[in-house]
Amino acid sequence: MAGGVGSRFWPMSRTAHPKQFMDILGTGRTLLKETYDRFVKLCPIENIYIVTNDAYVGLVKEQIKGIAPGNILSEPSRKNTAPCVAYAVYKIAQLNPDALTVIAPSDHLIIKEDTFVKAIKACFFKAASEDCLVTLGIRPSRPDTGYGYIQYVESEAKEKDIRIKKVKTFTEKPDLEMAKFFLKSGDFLWNSGIFIWSVKSAMAAFEKHSPDLDTIFKEGNSAYNTPKETEFIERAYSSCKNISIDYAIMEKADNVYVRSSIIGWSDLGTWGSLYDHIQHDDNKNAVVGKNVMIYDSKNCIVNVSKNKLVVMQGLEDYIVVESDEILLICKKEDEQQIRTFVNDVKIQKGDKFI
Repeated sequence: MAGGVGSRFWPMSRTAHPKQFMDILGTGRTLLKETYDRFVKLCPIENIYIVTNDAYVGLVKEQIKGIAPGNILSEPSRKNTAPCVAYAVYKIAQLNPDALTVIAPSDHLIIKEDTFVKAIKACFFKAASEDCLVTLGIRPSRPDTGYGYIQYVESEAKEKDIRIKKVKTFTEKPDLEMAKFFLKSGDFLWNSGIFIWSVKSAMAAFEKHSPDLDTIFKEGNSAYNTPKETEFIERAYSSCKNISIDYAIMEKADNVYVRSSIIGWSDLGTWGSLYDHIQHDDNKNAVVGKNVMIYDSKNCIVNVSKNKLVVMQGLEDYIVVESDEILLICKKEDEQQIRTFVNDVKIQKGDKFI
């Protein structure tokens, strides 16, 4: 999935060039390319599909050299993750009704890639052997309010992989006190947004829990993988509601499982999450930029263009980001407000800075 804007990463992530198309960590590869390379270890390249917005098809082709045009699924509008997943599932089902699929965001960091591959293969085995929906869960290291949480219980049947548990509840982005409770209780995991299932199980879940989306995308069965697909998708998306796969399916289904995984994961959804993956100076400042001079400051994250001279004094626990004509200075603890800042900028200053 590569169609999001990444507004919490503003002002670096902008509508015209979102974070998945950027080399956020300075590795020489964009997040999209890193994700693509990760999945080459799991399946043939002809089986890797990238779902993105119409506006980003050119960026996908530029960054993923040689990808077949039919493997880029172009969305005419942003309708959240449920239509995105439905499009891919129903299209793939027409190619292979017995397919197993993994759905993953294109902008996540996964450090332990060999462990990730092992985890996905274990989930494939589960998804191939029964009608179920599986997700990867991440053992929380802190009471983070920016992540969704999954509560689990022991499965009734004996699992081949003891890390696979039955899902009890999903909770979206709790407040700090609730997040602390989740961490202390020990039976909650972060929701990674990575899903594994057979196309048969996925379509059955759409039919049962989101019949409107099932009806819309089932009508395209004769159009998928033909010249008629683009025209059909334009009509389909005009009828779709804006809804996440969690709300549409996962929170309603009773055949959902989670595999606890330690894969060095971060969704890189916020500046604070990026802070943990950049080298720190002696005062715990994480700096990206060659001409940054810091005095009497600590625990800050600074990201500026390589030629920009920045002199900073007297800040503690701040985010300082410069991109093009935009400068953001924000307390790290208030980074969840960045989306509000973006909305206010759009209202007061127009789309130029978004």
